[in-house]
Parts: sequence; C-alpha cells; structure tokens
Amino acid sequence: MAPRCWWHWPVWHRTRAPLAGIPLSFCRLFSTQEQTPQICVVGSGPAGFYTAQHILKHHSQARVDIYEKQLMPFGLVRFGVAPDHPEVKNVINTFTQTARSDRCAFWGNVVVGRDVTVPELQAAYHAVVLSYGAEDHQALRIPGEDLPGVLPARAFVGWYNGLPENQELVPDLSCDTAVILGQGNVALDVARILLTPPEHLEKTDITAASLRVLRQSRVKMVWIVGRRGPLQVAFTIKELREMIQLPGTRPVLDPVDFLDLQDRIKDVPRPRRRLTELMLRTATEKLGHAEDARQASALRAWGLRFLRSPQQVLPSRDGQRTAGIRLAVTRLEGVGEATRAVPTGEVEDLPCGLVLSSVGYKSRRIDPSMPFDPKLGVIPNTEGRVTDVPGLYCSGWVKRGPTGVIGTTMNDSFLTGQALLQDLQGGLLPSGPRPGYLAIQALLSSRGVQPVSFSDWEKLDAEEVSRGQCTGKPREKLVDPQEMFRLLGR
Repeated sequence: MAPRCWWHWPVWHRTRAPLAGIPLSFCRLFSTQEQTPQICVVGSGPAGFYTAQHILKHHSQARVDIYEKQLMPFGLVRFGVAPDHPEVKNVINTFTQTARSDRCAFWGNVVVGRDVTVPELQAAYHAVVLSYGAEDHQALRIPGEDLPGVLPARAFVGWYNGLPENQELVPDLSCDTAVILGQGNVALDVARILLTPPEHLEKTDITAASLRVLRQSRVKMVWIVGRRGPLQVAFTIKELREMIQLPGTRPVLDPVDFLDLQDRIKDVPRPRRRLTELMLRTATEKLGHAEDARQASALRAWGLRFLRSPQQVLPSRDGQRTAGIRLAVTRLEGVGEATRAVPTGEVEDLPCGLVLSSVGYKSRRIDPSMPFDPKLGVIPNTEGRVTDVPGLYCSGWVKRGPTGVIGTTMNDSFLTGQALLQDLQGGLLPSGPRPGYLAIQALLSSRGVQPVSFSDWEKLDAEEVSRGQCTGKPREKLVDPQEMFRLLGR
C-alpha cells in the first residue's frame, strides 16, 4: 500500500501562516533553489546531538539546525556530569565534530517557546525534533519543603557545574549532617561532591566559586535515603564503588538491612546481583587491616537508609532554617518492578541542616501548541513520532522520561532519527522547500534575540581553557552570560 502523505506541499503552502519578517522576494528566490531537507532540533544535549548525528550520517543532503536556550552547547554533559567524571564528557568531542559539519549549525541563546514558537519552527522546517530534556525537578510536596536548607539536587548539581541560572544558590554547608532523598546516581554524585576532600577537586572543571564554598564545608555525615529496599536502589555499581573508596570517608551500612538477601539475589539479573553483593559485602564483611585503618582515620562518613519516606522537613526553634527531617518507616508490597513502599505508621526524626531532594527530574511543556502528558512528564509519542502532529518528533528524556545513561539516550535518539528519515523517504513530510534558519533568523532579529553560533562558543571555550591553565584545571567555566557577551564583542 502506498504511504499516506500527511501534506501535499502546494496546499500546505497556500494555507500556512506567513512567516513574519520574511520578504516575499526572498520566498520566491528560495522556492527556485534545489530542495534540501531542513531539520530543526530543539536542545543541544546528548539527545539533540545524537539525533542530529544520525540524520546527517544517513542523509547526504539534510541540513540540521540545533537550537539551545543556553549560550553554550552540550546540555547535561556540561551541566550534569560530575566534575570528577571527565571521561564521561569525552562525548563532547563527537558532538563537536557534528556541530562543525557544514550541514549543521548550533544556535544558542534561543528559548523555544518564548523567542520563537514551535509552530514557527514547523513552518520553517520540514521536521522539528524536540530534544530539550528534563529541566525541572520533582517536588517533595511535604510540609517544610520551602525552608532554607532544602534544595533540589538538580540545582545543587547546576551550581557546582556552572549552570548560569543556579549561580546565586550558594548553599549553606555549615551543618554537620546532610540528608539526600533518593538513591540514584545523581544522589551519589551529590554525596560524593559534598564529601570529597576539596584538594581532590582542584584539578577538575568544578567552578571556582563552588570550590571556595566546599572548602569551608562542615558537613561530616551524609545520609542517602530511599523509600524502598536494597534491591530497588537506582544507582549503579560504578558510582557505589567510588563512594566506598572515597578518600577520607567511611561507609555506614546496617547489616540488618541485608538479612536474607544473599538467597534472594540468586535469580536477579547479573548487574543487580553484583550491585547488591557489593552492598552486602560492605555491610557485613570484616575489613582487612589496611582498610580498617583507613576507615578508622576517616573524618567523614556516608550511609544508606532504606524503607524511609520523607514526611516533613523539621524547622529550627526560630523557624528560620532546617533542623531535621521526619521520615515515615515503610514496608514493601508486591514483587519485581511492581514493588512499592507503603507506610507502616511508624516515623523517625533524623537531625540535619541540609536536605537535598533527588527524587527525579521531569520535563515541561515549552509551547502551548504541543501535546504533553503532565502526569508522565513526557511528550506523547510512538517511536519518537509525536502523537497526532505529523512532522514533529521527540528524543531523549522528553520522549521516554528521565531514565538511563548517555548510551541509552544515544540509542533512543538514533531511533527517532531513523523514524524521521523513514517518514521523509516515504513522502510523509512536506515535499517542497523550506527556508530553515533564514526564516527563523529574521524572526529572532525582529524580536531582539542575539543567537550564539558554534564558532562563538568555540571562542568562549578557548577562553575557559585559557583561564583553567593558570590553575592546572582543564577549564574555568564561564558562568555569567553578560560576561560571555562581552567576550564575544556584543
């Protein structure tokens, strides 16, 4: 059966809304040019770049424009990956090759949904891919959440990684105990940064301002709290091993939490079994002499608390800051993936001066015209094709939810790119020419928006590297947009 064509170009061309600011003579000139598939990607993190990479690799004529709200590219690779994990950031080299392609362009400082709408992008491109990730955090929705000393882990990560919008955070680390709610890799990243001796972070790309604050930290104990049990933790073995071996710290795991676990893990998948066995050994095995001496001399500690769900952040006597957190004791019901935590009716109070919420990221709707499922926090889609909107696609966390690692996002994004190319080949996308960035550039100019190109970013990149060389760091991140514009001569 012949593929269904959603649009017939001449009809679409007659009925579509005109592009504001585009001269008629330009449209006539463009319509005489040989057609090139014009593809737009919103978001320059791993999902955006991997989608662009797949399209460029498998279509020799396609052109891809990547729009990004920040002035600089790479999304969570720059602003989410921990500074002491430089090897994970090596994917930036691949993304840079993609951005340097003569068929690809990066345009930063463009907020889709504010500076330009999704319908305007759809009018200018043959296809639009939404790959803007999950920039919000899941709220705790408990009393006391707004007290000073309660922070989203996402904001804390953005603070030490140089995300401009988080630079006013300046967390108060004058307490001796911090509690992290959630037991995923982000929670372990935050715990590790809080407890790592500052001299071990000096040669990373952590921001100078956050390193100064961490040097003054008085935090000695970090509890990582989860509402379910050891078999349900979301962190991976690599991150757990790093915590166990963290210099100057010792782990605190209660052997009672691991009773009868040895027999129960025999039939679980190998990665989960190895992870659980490492926790079990850490909790129960007698230490060798050298490790015993190392832990005995440790000035800081961290621990895992299971079957505990946050119920209330407790205020200090004057009500001006966080003094602790009330945890509901839970028990597990169900089996496998359906296992859930239910309250037992018991509660316990855990004194602390800092609470970091790491219970998940979530995506947001960036344009009222686009479908969005607020409950799931994703764009409704089938294999990356946005439901009921031909020519609109999604990839990454906004497609499937905030799960997985960079490799997961790569495969997910390749699949979206493949779906788009199949639709292009099957005649399901507009068949006539589209103006692409030339149309959007006119709109942005009329609205006073100054896009930042990839060559602009490379100037900022060179400045960061130069500043870092003075102190032996790979770079000193620029965090002030106004300073970045001055460096670009704007």
